[in-house]
Amino acid sequence: MEPTQRTRPLVAWTRGLEEASALDGPVRAMEPTIQQIFGQGARGSMLRGDWLGHALHPSLTDLVLGTWTSATILDLFGGAESSRPAQRLIATGLLAAGPTAWTGWAEWSAAGARDKRVGLVHAVTNGLAISMYAASWLARRRGRQGSGTGLALAGAAVSAAGGYLGGHLALARKVGSHDARFDQTS
Repeated sequence: MEPTQRTRPLVAWTRGLEEASALDGPVRAMEPTIQQIFGQGARGSMLRGDWLGHALHPSLTDLVLGTWTSATILDLFGGAESSRPAQRLIATGLLAAGPTAWTGWAEWSAAGARDKRVGLVHAVTNGLAISMYAASWLARRRGRQGSGTGLALAGAAVSAAGGYLGGHLALARKVGSHDARFDQTS
């Protein structure tokens, strides 16, 4: 690194997560269960996307985040008549969140220690975002559109943090199943 180049705070924070040995206890506690449920055999192979040739998780995150982003756009710019469609979009994202998390846990089960630390924080952050969106859906169902919108906006902020960590794992750390033939150069 050049002397004039400083580490960006978000990069330093993320590197700190990679090195946070305090996360090893929770990782070790969860590993056997996650491995058994999501990481082994045909189920693990299917959830990791081995049949597809690359990780399934990123494609599913696009569905969840896309529906929630669309709901936010309707909330902000669609007017009162958009509240029901926004609620349906949030519900769609919530329904897709389960399979998306399962595929993420399958990838996590095959990751290295540094990546499992970041992956755990990624999962907890996304769990918080899912909870906020679920509360938003419930508020809307009870006719509290303003509260529902506020909760969805908070969920969007939290899911952005989770998305950053997921992007870090996929792009910077290269976590994700893929066919070995993609590693071949021509």
